[in-house]
Amino acid sequence: MNVKKPVFSYIEFYEWMVQLVNNKQTSGEKQTENLIQFTELNLSRMKRLNKTTKLIPELENLVTGLKKPQVWYVITEAWCGDSAQNLPVIGEIATAGDKIELRIVLRDENPELIEKYHTNGSKSIPKLIAFSEKGVELFTWGPRPKPAHDLVLDWKENPAGRDFEALEKELHTWYAKDKTQTLQKEFLHLLSALKN
Repeated sequence: MNVKKPVFSYIEFYEWMVQLVNNKQTSGEKQTENLIQFTELNLSRMKRLNKTTKLIPELENLVTGLKKPQVWYVITEAWCGDSAQNLPVIGEIATAGDKIELRIVLRDENPELIEKYHTNGSKSIPKLIAFSEKGVELFTWGPRPKPAHDLVLDWKENPAGRDFEALEKELHTWYAKDKTQTLQKEFLHLLSALKN
């Protein structure tokens, strides 16, 4: 896959987020106060998930038993709230065994890449694309677990007086209650479906 730098591992991305927050910045050219605040909030979410994420045994066993190498690309940005909720878990999955190489790339640096992987016609992130070592696409995932995605789609179709801030609160409350379980089960299903 042809991507523009920077390309991060999960640890490198997290450390870069720390630098951005320390410098009161975000990723990309748009350095708005809102996006900078989202980045700071996202770092605290990631920090919490780095400490609390524990893989369900079935998923951990499946990942440690993988025989064939995979390369996972995650397209994201530092200000993305869904990324902060999901990327630490994806990082944990990727490092549970030795067959998954995780590469995190920035959406706005790679417009031609996100154009290939729209969700319902939009450039929603995070978006994960998994490849075999020979470059065959294995599966895609994103931008969020299905129940969370349904919540967003429902809001778009019928906001019922809820503004974006209300949606954000509802969405992140869902993430907090779910405790990464749905995301992990989705990856268990995706990886189980592969002929390994």
